[in-house]
Amino acid sequence: MKPHILVTNSLPLPSLNLPLRTRKSLPLAFLNVNTSIHSNLLHFPGFQNPNFKVVEAVRFDGPVTDLTEFEDEDYELIIETVITHTLPPALTLERGIESIKAAVDDLKSNPPSSPHGVFRFQVAVPPSPKALNWFYSLPESDGVFPRFFLSKETEDASYKSLYLHRTRGAFGIGAAIFFQRSSSSSLEKQRRIRRYLSSDSAHIMTYGFMDINFNKESPSIKPEAGSFYFLIPELRAAIDRYLYLQQVELDEQDEASILVVTLAWDENFCCTFEQAIQSFESSICQSDISAFSLSVIQRYGFAGLCKCSVVGQKGLSNPHLGTGIPFFLGKTKFSTQFCFRLSPIVGVSSNMLDDAGETSYSPQDRANINSVWASLIVEECSRLAPGSRSSPLAIAASTHPLTTCISCFDERSLAFHAVGYARGSNKPAVIITTSGTAVSNLLPAAGSTLQACGDIQLHELSFPVVEASQDFVPLLLLTADRPPELLDAGANQAINQVNLFGSFVRFFFSLPSPTDNIPARMVLTTIDSAVHWATSLPYGPVHINCPFREPLDDRSDNWMLSCLKGLDVWMSGAEPFTKYIQLQNSLACKDGACVPMAEVLEIIKRTDRGLLFLGAIRTEDEIWAALLLAKHLNWPVVPDILSGLRLRKLLPSLPEIEENVLFIDHLDHALLSEWVRSWIRFDVIVQVAWDISFQINAENSLTEPHVAHVITEALSAESALFVGNSMVIRDADMYGCNYKTHGHSIEDMMLDSELSCLGIRVAGNRGASGIDGLLSTAIGFAVGCNKQVLCLVGDVSMLHDTNGLAILNKRMPRKPIRILVINNHGGAIFSLLPIADRTDPRILDQYFYTSHSISIHKLCMAHSVRHLLVKTKAELQEALLKFEHEKKDCVIEVESCIEANSSFHWLIFAFTLRNSAQQAADHALSILSRLSVPGSISHGLFLSKIHKMEFSLYRIQLCAPPTSSSVDHHRNEFHREGYLLSVSLEDGSVGYGEVAPLEIHKENLVDVEEQLRFLIHAIKGIKINVSLPTLKGSFTSWIWSNLGIRECSIFPSVRCGLEMAVLNAIAVSQGSSFLSILQPCMINEEIYERSCVKICALIDSDGTPAEVAYIASSLVEEGFTAIKLKVARRADPIQDAAVICKVRKEVGPCVELRVDANRKWTYEEAIQFGFLVKDCDLQYIEEPVENEDDIVKFCEETGLPAALDETIDNFQESHLNMLAKYTHTGIVAVVIKPSVIGGFEKAALIARWAQKHGKMAVVSAAFESGLGLSTYILFSCYLEQLNSVYSVMNRETMPSIAHGLGTYRWLKQDVTAIPLGIHCDPSKGFVGASVAAAIQLLQNFQVNNNIIHRTFIEEQVHRYHLTVNSKNFSYSIKVHEVGRENNDNVVIFLHGFLGTGEDWIPIMKAISGSAKCISIDLPGHGGSKIQNHGSKGAKEEATLSVEIVADVLYELIQGITPFKVTLVGYSMGARIALHMALRLSHTIDGAVIISGSPGLKDTLARKIRQAKDDFRADSLVAYGLEHFIESWYAGELWKSLRSHPHFKQVVASRLLHEDVQSLAKALSGLSIGSQLLQCLGDQRSREPSLEAKPHSLYVRSLPFRPLWEDLKQCDLPLLLIVGEKDAKFKSIAQKMFHEVAQDRKGEDSNGNNICEILEVPNCGHAVHLENPLPVIRAVRQFLIQVRKSSSTA
Repeated sequence: MKPHILVTNSLPLPSLNLPLRTRKSLPLAFLNVNTSIHSNLLHFPGFQNPNFKVVEAVRFDGPVTDLTEFEDEDYELIIETVITHTLPPALTLERGIESIKAAVDDLKSNPPSSPHGVFRFQVAVPPSPKALNWFYSLPESDGVFPRFFLSKETEDASYKSLYLHRTRGAFGIGAAIFFQRSSSSSLEKQRRIRRYLSSDSAHIMTYGFMDINFNKESPSIKPEAGSFYFLIPELRAAIDRYLYLQQVELDEQDEASILVVTLAWDENFCCTFEQAIQSFESSICQSDISAFSLSVIQRYGFAGLCKCSVVGQKGLSNPHLGTGIPFFLGKTKFSTQFCFRLSPIVGVSSNMLDDAGETSYSPQDRANINSVWASLIVEECSRLAPGSRSSPLAIAASTHPLTTCISCFDERSLAFHAVGYARGSNKPAVIITTSGTAVSNLLPAAGSTLQACGDIQLHELSFPVVEASQDFVPLLLLTADRPPELLDAGANQAINQVNLFGSFVRFFFSLPSPTDNIPARMVLTTIDSAVHWATSLPYGPVHINCPFREPLDDRSDNWMLSCLKGLDVWMSGAEPFTKYIQLQNSLACKDGACVPMAEVLEIIKRTDRGLLFLGAIRTEDEIWAALLLAKHLNWPVVPDILSGLRLRKLLPSLPEIEENVLFIDHLDHALLSEWVRSWIRFDVIVQVAWDISFQINAENSLTEPHVAHVITEALSAESALFVGNSMVIRDADMYGCNYKTHGHSIEDMMLDSELSCLGIRVAGNRGASGIDGLLSTAIGFAVGCNKQVLCLVGDVSMLHDTNGLAILNKRMPRKPIRILVINNHGGAIFSLLPIADRTDPRILDQYFYTSHSISIHKLCMAHSVRHLLVKTKAELQEALLKFEHEKKDCVIEVESCIEANSSFHWLIFAFTLRNSAQQAADHALSILSRLSVPGSISHGLFLSKIHKMEFSLYRIQLCAPPTSSSVDHHRNEFHREGYLLSVSLEDGSVGYGEVAPLEIHKENLVDVEEQLRFLIHAIKGIKINVSLPTLKGSFTSWIWSNLGIRECSIFPSVRCGLEMAVLNAIAVSQGSSFLSILQPCMINEEIYERSCVKICALIDSDGTPAEVAYIASSLVEEGFTAIKLKVARRADPIQDAAVICKVRKEVGPCVELRVDANRKWTYEEAIQFGFLVKDCDLQYIEEPVENEDDIVKFCEETGLPAALDETIDNFQESHLNMLAKYTHTGIVAVVIKPSVIGGFEKAALIARWAQKHGKMAVVSAAFESGLGLSTYILFSCYLEQLNSVYSVMNRETMPSIAHGLGTYRWLKQDVTAIPLGIHCDPSKGFVGASVAAAIQLLQNFQVNNNIIHRTFIEEQVHRYHLTVNSKNFSYSIKVHEVGRENNDNVVIFLHGFLGTGEDWIPIMKAISGSAKCISIDLPGHGGSKIQNHGSKGAKEEATLSVEIVADVLYELIQGITPFKVTLVGYSMGARIALHMALRLSHTIDGAVIISGSPGLKDTLARKIRQAKDDFRADSLVAYGLEHFIESWYAGELWKSLRSHPHFKQVVASRLLHEDVQSLAKALSGLSIGSQLLQCLGDQRSREPSLEAKPHSLYVRSLPFRPLWEDLKQCDLPLLLIVGEKDAKFKSIAQKMFHEVAQDRKGEDSNGNNICEILEVPNCGHAVHLENPLPVIRAVRQFLIQVRKSSSTA
């Protein structure tokens, strides 16, 4: 058995479960893995060096574990928590170190008061590999130990990968902590105090060995079954001996690297804070980080590796290497490459170098001088530029241990592969070719390329050398040649290769033929000079011509060793022969002068407004730097497709709009607008981007722009993208979009730093921009960048480089590659150029399109490459997902055709999108210009702040019952109720909106009122964003980022009313109208007077066919030209059909007839009705079938048109995805009710989709008042204007649409006295609504106070203190009260740890109409205080426990109300609430438990938790509230909360606690691990005003009993609320429910539910803060249930 090492990612240290008791308990036997890894036990020569030390560190017994050894022994357990401080991301590793040094200096200047502690500083730094350089740049024999490097390569790990500097890994040095097994000596057995380490907040990488033992005293290392050696990123452990916590660590990940420094001190173990600082300074100062370069490993590492391997090698017999973490093995990875230096003379390595002898170079044993020169060339190349035909060169290269050789029968493909490798690795690759045409294939002659047999071949060809030259890619061309005597002598296969590549190479030199008369060092200096030219600005290819005599003759020949004179040092080392010093660069200008970078920086500093353009970026570090620069400058950023930030990765939990950096992805589209060009405003581009995304997603078929739009979703953190040329890169640049990454390791650090996205590497051959060699380049790029590459190319490009598929099958160290081929069977780009309109199609097809019928599938079969064909969006997604699972090379072919691509790009996009983008830009800019926004983006794009919001309940009379409700024939009066909203801005402008829910839409007035009450509180002071009127996702983003409300949580009618009020307020503020701010560039004020919206009348269809027909004819006489009739109200569809036939006969053929079945028919009934009315010429039937999946089927079978109504009402999110299945031509309309679907933004999106697909977008009212109807009239006019634009784009005439606003006829009363202005316009010939009248009504809106029943303003919070006396202490409790004083329905809200009663204010205000709401600051929190009022001089300190707090609350409640109360508790407050509900049931009516637990059942688990919380309490006092809160909220439990837009506000509120000492006591005393109940009972003393009835509930020293058993006897209603993302407490809630329900089926004696669970979507642990609206509704409904249960009892 050979050794391996196990790596486990992101494990929180407290969960480690390391086996600390007996060997038989070790759970790792199954981790044994057979491997052929070579591992060396390194013993270095002993020496006495005063300059090294193995760091002594703070002693602990171990990390938090499965402490079974404490089950039967009474030890005092102390668990110390790591305090983690995350610093902002650093531009470089050097700056990361400097920022940590500065943080340590700050700590040093203000040292913590605690005698012990563990601090962890972490900072994100650029992701390029640096750990190996750091490891080998350290001094070998002196400095700080232990130190290590461990590679993260799990496949193909070899010393070559290290030498090529492509390996990510982890590096660590020094030790801050060591752990020693407590039973290791008899002395330890006598110890009664055990100290362990926890790190709830720090996610730690864990590495470890099995079955080896490091003896620190010897020092020695040897195999020993059952022993362990762990390294837990900074933690290093030999469980039978020691475990170390590293002081400095660099953990390299795909998104970024994390630099970590740990400080630990404990004065009880001879390590003071000052000593910890000194130890850190020793570790961090061991290497000059600024000296890092690509050659560090050559200068230090290579030699170091040599020395490490030369000394006595002893194989480790059967060491099993693992972690000892049995619960997390699902994430484990094995590393086969590592080096540990435990001391200057002891180390362990694997796969660092196979054979030390191979590292020393000696040419003296070479057979002949050809071989000598060839080997010298290859050796120097390996030292200068690792990478790699001619016999001597090929033999030398293939036998060199540090080169990777790739051969191919096509020199051109091979050269492009080298170009790709150089792109990916940023190092020059070496190309070796034979002489003659092989060389010329690197740059074919123009004549022979462009003309062959008289046929002109029009191709976009580029050549490897040209591409490398034009795009500054370093290459080293080693071309074998004939000796001089065979040139120009008629020799076969001989051409003149001197300066063959002309100006396309940076350097050329033709070596003489090998001879021992020339010093060999000349060969080395020539190679060194060439590589220096290739890697100096401007980078590019260099050419060394290498003539050989008799290259195939490898017989031995005598040669003089004297030619090697001067190479002794070079042969014994590992460095290049010549060193070049790089001078600092300046910025070159056009006139040839150079501008120092300092002047450039000064220009930037003096610029107030700028635009940052990012071109091609080649390295991850440069992407990182560009992102930080953009954030620092706060300028808008225009990223090129090859910049790595055009297709950026959004962090998954951040808002959709990147607020920190404004990226402008579609500047070219915006500049189509002359208006924008003359006055550029950056928010315009955001709206253009939305419109482009809409146009692509609304198209149902799989198009080439769609491929470019979604391809980034297939890219993970370990992926890169290679984009071909011609059409694919244009599509990618125009239609590519950012996406959300699912990486988790770096996400939280980025959130802390406010960086909203990360870059991704994108490459392409844009030097000469040719279409040849792209596959080969992409494969080379994959090798060079060491990532999973997705290659996007066209079919002609692939056919130009099919030999690249041969390279794909070469066995070389790289990750899988996906090749996505857009196959439209020719060169489609020419179809989009003007020449396509003026050229004969036959000529186009033959000479431009180069159409073909070649099977890509068969090509793949010939090369044994996996092939997948996709034709739909779903198939594309499935193919990409299949690759993610299989991780194999594959070609994914997207079937397309030139005609379809041309049609889609030109007819739809080149025309439609061009116009659409121009319209979007004009629209957005006209809004910005009208709203007069400050120019600088730094001031924020907002208009004003909301001063306040109010709402009123109205009740108006109707002439008849709404068609949506059942008819009560005994009623004479009918009413409509709803709410009027008023939003007041700071400038005094007031906008009105209407919220009028219908019961059939799952909303009621009470539900709506609660949300409106919440909004009154939440909306105050919110900024109005100027982009809101664009209705392109801006409202959704605004609601989430400002109000913290999820889109799916707010009721549709509430959102509609809010949008209406805000938009009307903006209009009033600007002296404009609702319509004008929506579409200012399309609406001329002068046409308002004659603008009119056509109205469709509505008939309920009750009565006989003749009666209904009479009503319809009467409406036609009034001027209505469109009528909708309600059907499916009768028992038989035949009766409905008879009515429709009669109506059609009566009104004639010119009237538009619509019918609405409201989904009340089965499919069979609908078919029956359809065939009966087939000759009635219906415009459409709304929702004919009850099953939405049958609508299209109905259209196809009957041939009748249908419309969507309830179908779109049920869409919650992803409307375009849901609508995609309704593109069928039989669906002719969508009926849009803004108050039902959730506002005007969603309505506009659906309307745009309908108009794009040639369907009618019909606005329909839901029996709103004149306020809502007026707004709908203007919105209908807005959609008509949009429809006219689509009509022009589609080159067809669209008739005006009759909108479903005929409900105005039901209004007997209205909310305003101003008439609606709906009448028959003789000039137009139909009944319509006047646009001007609607504008006037909204601008001059006055509320009819006769219909207002109640007005709601913001509830005021009454805050006061109540005092409760208990034993010798006085508790001054801060109380927050909302609601009517005389309300006997009282709800008490209890916050969690670190919270206050203020957390509940928004929820309390929302439900204050149903109950009197009281929240309190629990003892130790907020404004509550604890005072000792005992005898003078008494030193007793207050203690807190759940029981003490429950007793205080009991007395508090008695002083507030004589009635029972309902408790609502969160987390810690939930435990208190549950305790009181179960043990004080005579005072409690019911309890809402939010993310709460009854306690820990296991005694040992309680002991561990109590120890943790005790230390946290100590650290809170010692380090202060700010450090504590940062560490607290870094835990996994708060991951969802950290992504909430109000997270910073939450953290800021946590810093306001007045009494940190008492807060710490609350943390310790109220711990879920609390051991004993306190004796209260008779010891309490009460204030007279708050004296409670005597009760005896507690017995002194009663052992703690968790509440699980009490749940079985629970008779009170319980509501358990948990977050969807909170897996831990979801499980606890299920167990609690089971305990309550198992014996009584969850019901009380009256059949009422005792316990229910509510899972709130889109939130984690802090449910009430993350998604409050569902909590509000649940609490209110629970109060109704409680009242019901109480009255029944």
